[in-house]
Amino acid sequence: MNRIIEASELIITPKGSVYHLDLLPGQLAETIITVGDPQRVPEVTKHFDAIESKTQQREFHTHTGRIGHKRISVISTGIGTDNIDIVMNEIDALVNIDFSTRSVKENKTPLNIIRLGTSGSLQKNIPLDSVVITDFAIGLDNLLLFYKPENNPEEKEILQKFEQHTSLQQHHIHPYITSSSRSLSNHFQKDYHHGITVTSPGFYVPQGRSLRAHLQNNFLINALSSFHHILPVTNMEMETAALYGLGKILQHHCLSVSAIVTHRLDKTFSNTPGKTIEKMIVRALETIEII
Repeated sequence: MNRIIEASELIITPKGSVYHLDLLPGQLAETIITVGDPQRVPEVTKHFDAIESKTQQREFHTHTGRIGHKRISVISTGIGTDNIDIVMNEIDALVNIDFSTRSVKENKTPLNIIRLGTSGSLQKNIPLDSVVITDFAIGLDNLLLFYKPENNPEEKEILQKFEQHTSLQQHHIHPYITSSSRSLSNHFQKDYHHGITVTSPGFYVPQGRSLRAHLQNNFLINALSSFHHILPVTNMEMETAALYGLGKILQHHCLSVSAIVTHRLDKTFSNTPGKTIEKMIVRALETIEII
């Protein structure tokens, strides 16, 4: 018999919605696009043929609608792996927990979750305004250390080589690794760069940016950009490793697609970031519609 999930563990509002996302069971499609910026949600759904619902709660904005016969939800996650923790657990609860009985459903629903984000390139051959697909993600935050996901031999080998190459553990940083859903990434092969994405717990010093605060790890960018084992470290951002890790634990299919709007080696920023993001959205939707 399934245990009952207590009120403090899964918070359900008086109207029957999940606490942070404010979504009701049934409002969520089985294909989900996540974006960081709430303002990017309508930039995606303006391409839909129909929108059936819109929900706004804090930084979590959700539109559900259709392109043709394909039902899709678009959710903004805000910034950082802590928000990914909320979004991934709550969307899983919406499809795999019976809110009326507070028990886990016997038959689970796997979701397709595609992140459309922005990122900084760490390779000379990945220019501004290009798009990267994350095959492996290495997290420098600590979120997945609480979940302890299992790694396959290929992931273990990459992580071991990465730790040896970067020596991050000497600086009390304990990276973890996870990977994309091959069933999704196989649809995103043509005209995309592929590689390893590093997920950072911050935007400035944790990513090697120094304004007035002192850089403790001023070797970071060079160490990341010079790593290559099976694939190079292509880019750095703030969400993908948590998305992949929780997706694997909860048995969902996840993929991260990143528009390159800054180049960390050249220290340049795109002159047309909006056009780059729009190009990524349009190309991704063309693929998502037929998955």
